[in-house]
Amino acid sequence: MSAEEELKRKQEAETEAADELHEEMQPDVAEKDVADEVDGEEPEAVAAEKDDCAKLEEDFNKLKNDYIRLYAEMDNMKKRAQQENEKTIKFAVSSFAKELLGVADNLERAIAAMSGQEEACAELLKGVELTQNELAKAFEKFGVKRFNHIGEKFDPNFERVVQEVEDKKAKSGTILAELQAGYTIHDRILREAMVIVAK
Repeated sequence: MSAEEELKRKQEAETEAADELHEEMQPDVAEKDVADEVDGEEPEAVAAEKDDCAKLEEDFNKLKNDYIRLYAEMDNMKKRAQQENEKTIKFAVSSFAKELLGVADNLERAIAAMSGQEEACAELLKGVELTQNELAKAFEKFGVKRFNHIGEKFDPNFERVVQEVEDKKAKSGTILAELQAGYTIHDRILREAMVIVAK
């Protein structure tokens, strides 16, 4: 083989190697299309992901607010129920106590009827007084208290006027006498007092 042919052959080999190298360096058309598609979709995917995050955050905040509101409502309901329960327990004996007030009145009348006859009715008087004391202790145990406002100004929250009389010594509206005792139960009126007041 002549030197000229060898040179030509060498040049052809170099050209082929250069072409191969050039082809390797050029991206495949399909790969380029895929890369373009990915590049094109990436901003859309990021935007969609941001929208999803914003929606999830909004849902979370809504659920959180609903939870806080429901928790506050439940707490208020619990407190109201507890207060109602306490009131029910506190005033459960009101009706029963009101019925017993008549007994207390009759015991007082019996004691008043025996005044001046202590010697003749000593044992009876003692028994009635003991019964009255026991009843007073039972009342006290359940928060039932008698009030007496004689000499004070009439208060429509506590007394009911049944009679008005002239009295020059007392101011108008002053309670002069009590016809029926008044009682409270835990600072709530159980029965108004029936009173006589000055005109």
